[in-house]
Amino acid sequence: MTQAPAKTSYDVVIVGGAMYGSSVAWFLTDNPDFNGSILVVERDPTYEFTSTAHTNSCMRQQFSAAINVKVSQFAADFVKNFRTYMGGDPRVPQVTLHSFGYMYLADNETFAATLRESQKVQAACGAGTKHMTRDEIARDYPFYHLDDIIAANHNLVDEGYFDGNTLFDWWKRSAKERGVEYVANEVIAMNRNAAGTRVENVILKSGQVINCGTVVNASGPRAVLTSRMAGIEIPVEPRKRYTFIFEAEKPLDRDLPLTIDPSGVHMRTDGTYYLAGCPPDEDPAVDYDDFVQDHSIWEDKVWPILAMRIPQFEAIKLRNSWAGHYAYNTFDQNAILGPHTQVENFIFVNGFSGHGFQQSPAMGRGTAELITYGEYRALDLSPFNYERIETGEKFVEKAVI
Repeated sequence: MTQAPAKTSYDVVIVGGAMYGSSVAWFLTDNPDFNGSILVVERDPTYEFTSTAHTNSCMRQQFSAAINVKVSQFAADFVKNFRTYMGGDPRVPQVTLHSFGYMYLADNETFAATLRESQKVQAACGAGTKHMTRDEIARDYPFYHLDDIIAANHNLVDEGYFDGNTLFDWWKRSAKERGVEYVANEVIAMNRNAAGTRVENVILKSGQVINCGTVVNASGPRAVLTSRMAGIEIPVEPRKRYTFIFEAEKPLDRDLPLTIDPSGVHMRTDGTYYLAGCPPDEDPAVDYDDFVQDHSIWEDKVWPILAMRIPQFEAIKLRNSWAGHYAYNTFDQNAILGPHTQVENFIFVNGFSGHGFQQSPAMGRGTAELITYGEYRALDLSPFNYERIETGEKFVEKAVI
């Protein structure tokens, strides 16, 4: 059942109403210098198959690029002070950031050197990352099997996981209360002006033609389907990622950091259970509606690695599992933000490649600034701008999971 918008013209039309559509919408309403009208068009208001619904809500400052560290630092502050950022509304819950950190394990000197260099970048940004020897890892976390490990990076400050869907729910609720209009509908086409420099209107599945001042592509893994309506190609495709929730017969005596094993398998504490995940060995683009699980990944790859890395995990029981989609930027696995170089009112918030939830506060704020002022103000997010796709200058980030 589609819904028709109340009006035929809006200052901002956001295509996609999940985490990023709602983040941009809310931050626009929170900007005192923005007083325009906002329409959010969401094709599936249940959000059942969105990346938002399948998130693991992890947060880390362990990146090799300083701007990625700063983006996550704002996210940590936003989560820890969520009610304050939401205007002190007593209905808004306090959100806990479970800071047991990430543990990047290195089994060779080349990766250990990369970790040491990244630690310097993170420290310069004020992050609490420390580089650890094998003996130091064993001292603090004696449950690991470390015969093949020579070093690690670990950070116990503002790094771990949080309930990201609480942020999403309240951004959406608050945006609606502040006048943002959400409709269950689908953008199926866009019309540009004669010069091709602006999107003049969008056409909805229900037939309405909606004039727009700015279009924001917040379509997650479907981003290229939206951009093509404006004649634009972007290197974003859906890639399948697997999550497994398991119970240990002999639970660990302390929190398990989000551990990135050299095999690519990652694992962490998840309440009274544990969470693990990994990319498939073969990682092609998948159909937008393909969420079928490959159960051999658990049996043949994940479980053996868990039992090898943490011997206490030899006796575990799988309790739940699911497959979700990364909005995967095949160019350089980092966000694509900002305006198109020719279609000047078409704004990207796409291609987060698994970093989306932890980056959503900073990227939503920055995109709202860009729409309001024509520039980023709180953080210079221009390294993520779309322009680099055309020039072929990759944003280099070594810490991509």
